[in-house]
Formats: sequence, C-alpha cells, structure tokens
Amino acid sequence: MEISGIISAILIGIIIGVLGRLVVPGRQRIGILWTILVGIVAALIGSAIAAGIGVQDTKGVDWIEWLIQIGLAAVGVAALDRAKAHR
Repeated sequence: MEISGIISAILIGIIIGVLGRLVVPGRQRIGILWTILVGIVAALIGSAIAAGIGVQDTKGVDWIEWLIQIGLAAVGVAALDRAKAHR
C-alpha cells in the first residue's frame, strides 16, 4: 500500500466511521474520535477483505467494498459502545 492509499484510507475511514455510527440504533456512549478510529480500522480491514474476494477495483463506485467497510464500522462502534457501557 502506498502513502496515497493510506491517506485516502484515513479520509475514507472518517466517513466510514460516521456512517457506521449512523447505522447503529440508539445513542452511543463513545466520542467522535473513537468513531473516527473505528472507521479508519474498518476502512483498512474492509479494503483488505474486498481485495481478498476480488471486488476492490470495479468500474465505477465500489459499492460492495463500501458496504463491507460500513458493516465493519457498525460492528466496531457497537462493540466499543458495549465495552464502555460495562465499565
């Protein structure tokens, strides 16, 4: 992965984190920085999964990759919220 790929993954990760948070119902007790970090991790892992199944580079918008990333972000936000709730 090149530096431009890492920078774009971070920028996309911010968007993915916010979208993942919107998918999770109810109020989350985590801050926006945690949401962004979860989004960045979800974007990186989602890109790796998409590359592994061969849907990373398609013509037009990579909808499947985006759905994988948003789904991972939603799971991450929900898991982090649950972990913080039990503290």
